[in-house]
Amino acid sequence: MTTTLITGPTRGLGRAATLAMANRPEGERPDLLLVGRHGQGLKDVAEVARARGATVHEIGCDLSRLADVRAAAAAVRKLLESGAVRPLSALVANAGAMSADTRLASADGYEMTFAVNYLAHAQLIGDLLGSFVAPARIVLVGSNTYHANLYRRLLGVPAAQWRDPVEVARPAAGEKNPGFKGSGIAYSNAKLAILYYAHELQRHARPGVNVTVFEPGWMPGTDLGRGAPAAFQAIGRGLARLPGVATPERSGPTLASIALDEKWAGLSDGAFIVRDKVTEIQPVAQDRDRERRLWAATAELLDQAATAS
Repeated sequence: MTTTLITGPTRGLGRAATLAMANRPEGERPDLLLVGRHGQGLKDVAEVARARGATVHEIGCDLSRLADVRAAAAAVRKLLESGAVRPLSALVANAGAMSADTRLASADGYEMTFAVNYLAHAQLIGDLLGSFVAPARIVLVGSNTYHANLYRRLLGVPAAQWRDPVEVARPAAGEKNPGFKGSGIAYSNAKLAILYYAHELQRHARPGVNVTVFEPGWMPGTDLGRGAPAAFQAIGRGLARLPGVATPERSGPTLASIALDEKWAGLSDGAFIVRDKVTEIQPVAQDRDRERRLWAATAELLDQAATAS
């Protein structure tokens, strides 16, 4: 086996996926690089994974600070180059956030939801793209919120409202918090960016490094919705108990499987997996001009952050 890196391993989907990988038989179990916030949560999941037989390295990183992300990538390269872990064959960009106030800026001055969900992973993947040993997989965690289907309209969950990426990255202005609708649009924009990025990333990755996007299904009641109004959170907790609704315990093993199992080995080009099936994306999520522009704008935004730090 080789090494798998996962971001956001301390809670929810990320923790479930991490432990699913640690639970594998010895010959199928990867070394694990856990990239998440410093603290007891990271220590706890690492200890549980080690108790199940995995070789684990914790890499503390605040994804809202791109300097932290660059340092995490450097730490990963050092582990790989020293032989402390086996070759890197999978990266799971799982960590996510939904800021309750889109006026809130990251340490680098970018809208927080876009910074954590998209820019941090673009930085990490870009810094490690030359470190993968083919065959390798990059799995991005996406969401169907990029478009407004019937259920999302009924729940008032807004679809993406795409603009130039530099504008998407800019925090909202004004004295009044744009509120839950603004937060929802920011989240959907970040998830649409992930689909655009996946397509363009595949064009830049070397042969044998395949890119996919996983949508775990609607997962109400998780920490991701903690910025939503209290009534919406209460509804989410209730809906999470319904049969068939996605949960970390159901979706985590699938995410682990997409990163590791032969069943998914042939997928590439940003193939969109919803729950456990490859699904066609909406036309809005495949736009070559937007994909090229996002790639170029991402480089500009990351370079600005690195220059300012």
